[in-house]
Amino acid sequence: MKVLVSGASGNIGQVFREHYRNYYSLKLIYHQRVIKASPNEKVVQADITNFDSVLKAMEGTEAVVHLAADARDDAPWDSILNLNLIGTYNIFEAAHRCGIKKIVYDSSNHACGFAVKESELVGPDAPIRPTNLYGVSKVFGEALGRYYSDNFGLSVICLRIGVFLPKDWNLRDLFKKFLSGELTAEYPPQKLIAMWISDYDVSQLIHKSLESDVKFGIFYGASDNSSRIFDITPAKEKLGYKPQDRAENYL
Repeated sequence: MKVLVSGASGNIGQVFREHYRNYYSLKLIYHQRVIKASPNEKVVQADITNFDSVLKAMEGTEAVVHLAADARDDAPWDSILNLNLIGTYNIFEAAHRCGIKKIVYDSSNHACGFAVKESELVGPDAPIRPTNLYGVSKVFGEALGRYYSDNFGLSVICLRIGVFLPKDWNLRDLFKKFLSGELTAEYPPQKLIAMWISDYDVSQLIHKSLESDVKFGIFYGASDNSSRIFDITPAKEKLGYKPQDRAENYL
């Protein structure tokens, strides 16, 4: 399958490429930071805020993994508007015009962040309660995906990814610092650890989404952690997701 990847130089983009560059023919979008391509990868320059640029980059591909976004908790509105809303619209509309039938959209746990804070188990049917403008933009992307699926027949899989940390970080040390209070985050430390997803599992989840025949779906992504805050049963049952890693192995 010929797959276009936006945000290919980001943390998730890099590990997905590492695990699946020999499985898919990947076309990688970059804007300013040049990506070094490996075999079976092609690199194209494109600005996702410019529709014509995206449309040209989209030509010749069969599926899209849309990872590009301003993911900062405190991202200013102008950046959210241009990258996360206009950029996401451009990706979906260009895919539709090019006849592409599969989009895997990188959503976020922040789409229902307040539910995560207040609940013991959160699934795809949780009420929309974003914790920041980044989360608001991800809700927009999910709604846009539903629109393109219902109106134009695209298969759209929205993945509310949990906590992904670069694999070269010392996870054992990091988790201990969260539990001791030396480091703080938006979520309580036990929930943050329950939300963790490994590089292998997040890559596999994207792969399973690309291969699925689900017309539209919102799925949570976490590893097979002993403590849970996300209901990942739908991802297992409908996508065939089989998480292999566990946060508690690093505690």
